Amino acid sequence: MIENKYPKWLALCYTIFFIALGINPAFRAVWVAEAIPLIIVFLFLVFSYRYFVFSNLAYTLMAVWLVLHNIGAHYTFANVPFDWVNHILDSSRNHFDRFAHFSIGFYAFPIAEFLVRKGHCKPIIAALFGLFAIMATAAAYEIIEWWYAASAGSEAGIEFLGSQGDIWDAQKDMLADTLGAIFSLAIFFFAKTYNVKNNNH
Repeated sequence: MIENKYPKWLALCYTIFFIALGINPAFRAVWVAEAIPLIIVFLFLVFSYRYFVFSNLAYTLMAVWLVLHNIGAHYTFANVPFDWVNHILDSSRNHFDRFAHFSIGFYAFPIAEFLVRKGHCKPIIAALFGLFAIMATAAAYEIIEWWYAASAGSEAGIEFLGSQGDIWDAQKDMLADTLGAIFSLAIFFFAKTYNVKNNNH
């Protein structure tokens, strides 16, 4: 059986990327705060690889958030060079954080994949669990953002919060997380159907 080296190469590329963007960030205090969840998730994936290997598609989807969040940590989310998208949306607000929040929802895919492959439940229940897990995580993260911004105060707290003057920022971020989860679960069911058809041929 040929060893699947894709996850290891992906991990190596991300490690180099993380180190590179950790050099001279816009706000070191913000970078440290934003890097903590990145390190936790990445180390979890590295150490869990010995016990459970996700599909290449799952690792790719999870890497999207790691990369986007890393970029946001380097520049701060409100200041990521994203003008071309802002022009398309005809908005003065930097919407990079919305894309990053959308990618958080991609983690619903590996959650559902894990539950199904372990035989814990049927795909529909696994998908619902993945969706609700992302929604709960989104709410928890917004609370953490609020706590950090209030504690840090000054410019660092404002940059970490990244609301850019939008009073509904937290709610919109949670919606983006939820829509990302729905999108990734649609991919999950499409991939599952595709694999079943191929196995039947």
